[in-house]
Amino acid sequence: MPGLADDPIFFGGAPLTVAERVALGKAARRKAPRSSHAAFAAAADRPDPVDLLERQADVRVPELVPIRYGRMLASPFTFFRGAALLMASDLVSTPQSGFTVQLCGDAHLSNFGLYASPERRLVFDVNDFDETVPGPWEWDVKRLAASMLIAARANEFPVADQDRIVLETVREYRRWMRKFAGMRNLAVWYTHFEIESLLPDLRARIDPAMRRRLDRLVAKALRRDSLQAYAKLASKVDGTHQIVSRPPLIVRLEDFENIGERDHARADLERMLHEYGATLQHDSRKLLEQYRLVDVARKVVGVGSVGTAAWIALLLGRNGRDVLVLQIKEAQRSVLEDYVGASEYASAGERVAAGQRIIQAVSDIFLGWFTVDESVDGAGRDYYVRQLRDWKGSAAVEAMNERALTVYGELCAATLAHGHARSGDRIAIAAYLGRGDAFDRALLGFSRAYAEQNEHDFAALADAARTGRVQAVHDL
Repeated sequence: MPGLADDPIFFGGAPLTVAERVALGKAARRKAPRSSHAAFAAAADRPDPVDLLERQADVRVPELVPIRYGRMLASPFTFFRGAALLMASDLVSTPQSGFTVQLCGDAHLSNFGLYASPERRLVFDVNDFDETVPGPWEWDVKRLAASMLIAARANEFPVADQDRIVLETVREYRRWMRKFAGMRNLAVWYTHFEIESLLPDLRARIDPAMRRRLDRLVAKALRRDSLQAYAKLASKVDGTHQIVSRPPLIVRLEDFENIGERDHARADLERMLHEYGATLQHDSRKLLEQYRLVDVARKVVGVGSVGTAAWIALLLGRNGRDVLVLQIKEAQRSVLEDYVGASEYASAGERVAAGQRIIQAVSDIFLGWFTVDESVDGAGRDYYVRQLRDWKGSAAVEAMNERALTVYGELCAATLAHGHARSGDRIAIAAYLGRGDAFDRALLGFSRAYAEQNEHDFAALADAARTGRVQAVHDL
């Protein structure tokens, strides 16, 4: 009788050899030459950008949509942050090598940041997954590269510095993908970027002013937990712990004017805790059961997410200092699904949570999801849940100088390569990229062209606001 060594079992099917995967990567250069990624020109039948944004608005909370437009109109960079749908519609016609990874789906530089691992270590990684789906790895890299150039332009850096920032960002992605290609599977999976070990190198590469900003960012992140969230967002009124309303950005459920809407939402959210808890690992579920829900409020978040149904929930444990603040965020259909096919998950909330766990080296122990079959407006809604603040921190890109933005871009690229290496064929992708800078220079060309397109789209939304086609409310 043969043993396993004689008749091996491969859980994902019989794997290709390293040599075969390298050959696939090099062969893909014939299908999509690395230099071909430099090209971008708007299609003759490209949809009107404002039409696409208004299409998204149809499934969002109507009174919040003007806030979204106002935030997007703060600058071409903030516009880019909210324009994932527009870029998705453009990327579908760009060259593809044929290798699929779990995409972040919206990999601009502000969707990376600090957060706490379950082991209470401060780590850096991708931290936004609303659009995550499997798709071409190039799409995430192009969105990151374009965001770097647009941010550098917004900071009014010289053109030579703008170019260098993009080139070094893409080079770092390529370098790390090659590094991951040479590692064992488990070593890739266990890799994570802890700030404590990164800090000496990061501090050595930036000037004293940027070092002080970095130190303040890390110190601030370590203070951003549920207790800090409570201090900022809630208070004790007549012996009751409650979230403080700051309409329209934060509206406590009890302050909703429509009594029917309030009661319906309360019933949904109370039922949610039970359904959500079932999606957690057993130990996290036991921990959640030690808390009780005391208040809920709707909260406007981000730029691209403004208008989706997002809530914060205040929970208490053994006493008033034992606080847990959860973010309950609506998950809609990914903007990429029109171009890569429908998600395998029936729930968009599960799609987000599953994608996050695949891409991130370590994830929030309270990450889960639930579905409301019929919400206040009669439509079903999917949600995902996570801690609102758990040592979360994000860099102020507009305050960075050229060197700091370069270093930050390299860190974003390294973590993006890690997410792709965990979920795709890192060996084939590394072989496709190669040792030279052909792909890096191609993406610089793409980023220049796409930054120009972004400027045109920004101007189109500004014109739509000026003429009254859309209403934009600038941040309150």
